Amino acid sequence: MTPTHWRRNVALFLTGQTVSLLGSMIAQYAVMWWVTLQTRSGLAVALYAVAAFLPQGIVSIFGGVLADRMNRRTLVITADAAIAAATLALALLMANGVTDLWIVLLAVAVRSLGAGVQTPAVQAMIPQIAPADQLMRVNGLFQTIQSAMALLAPAAAGAIFAAYGLAPVFFLDVITAVLGIGLLALVTVPTLQRTTETRPTYRQDLTEGMRYVRAHPVVRWLLIVYAIIFLLTVAPSFVTPLMVARTFGSQAWMLAALEIAFSLGMMLGGILMSTVLTKRSPIGLILVAVYGFGLTTVALGLSGNLWVFYAFMFVFGLLVPPFSTPFMTLIQKTVEPAMHGRMFSYVGIVMALATPVGMAVFGPLADVVSVQALLITAGLTAIVVIAIATRLPSGRATLTAAREPEAQPAEPAGPVLG
Repeated sequence: MTPTHWRRNVALFLTGQTVSLLGSMIAQYAVMWWVTLQTRSGLAVALYAVAAFLPQGIVSIFGGVLADRMNRRTLVITADAAIAAATLALALLMANGVTDLWIVLLAVAVRSLGAGVQTPAVQAMIPQIAPADQLMRVNGLFQTIQSAMALLAPAAAGAIFAAYGLAPVFFLDVITAVLGIGLLALVTVPTLQRTTETRPTYRQDLTEGMRYVRAHPVVRWLLIVYAIIFLLTVAPSFVTPLMVARTFGSQAWMLAALEIAFSLGMMLGGILMSTVLTKRSPIGLILVAVYGFGLTTVALGLSGNLWVFYAFMFVFGLLVPPFSTPFMTLIQKTVEPAMHGRMFSYVGIVMALATPVGMAVFGPLADVVSVQALLITAGLTAIVVIAIATRLPSGRATLTAAREPEAQPAEPAGPVLG
């Protein structure tokens, strides 16, 4: 049951996430640039991707179960506080001159561990605080905010990193996390009744979640497509800063402009998703986006001019909201509320494992062949694989089911406000 004052809850939730997200993104960009500029090594960039995503994938296995067993607001606050404490300790070390690569990667890995608990709970919280008929709009607004922060963060990261180094970036992340926790504490989030009853073991919960995925073709197909996109287009995108540094120049503004172009595209896409595209078919938007990702990845590899490269990076960003917003909305609408945490943990696992697996291949290869060749190959492969996936009998059945009128998810009986 959605609280009657849902607009206040959504406003507080989005504001808190915005503040926290800004600090996190600034730290993310600064660390990625530091690794790229300090090493100019595809292997080092691959290690960064592994540190950023693999811990999240491992912890997400348990994070989703926790999100279905605990009050999700409490879980997010606890995870944020743990990340802030660990980040503060690492920032103090770096401020005292400990700036080895392994320390930086350790900081990234610690943040990834926290994200494995936090992310499923955040995504599962949205359908608890927003009405079902407003989910696409709220998700689109959330995506727009994320895109706006992604636009602001590179400029802020470049200024802070260039002037003061990496340690102050982590101090800023701690401050924004504390502010985000304070705002989230004001949000009223229902605790599903299941969390107050006698519960099965964690292993039984995990097994139940896996059976749910196998039994629901829409969810299963969405996860497969998600894995393909992250493996063949998102993972290769991590070497685009390396292509800029090797091909066009290693000035900091070039890397910042690359991220700004991507973020501008994401922001425009988020605005479109929360306005004119709200009523469009979610599965149709996803298909347009996934084929667009493949084509744009090929175009990035073919770009011989820096500004053309930026233009295609803008297009890549533009396609992100039409993919991620309907994807999250379909999961939220088709999965029963008591399973949301586990389903979003599987989404996190797919993202967290597909990216480092892809980078384990693309990173070392970037030291052997050109980044351009990698992008072209990855993009063409993505197009072919998606085309096959949509034409298989299971794919056609899933697309048909997803286009049918959506049934409203069952409301949890007797929630307790916490």
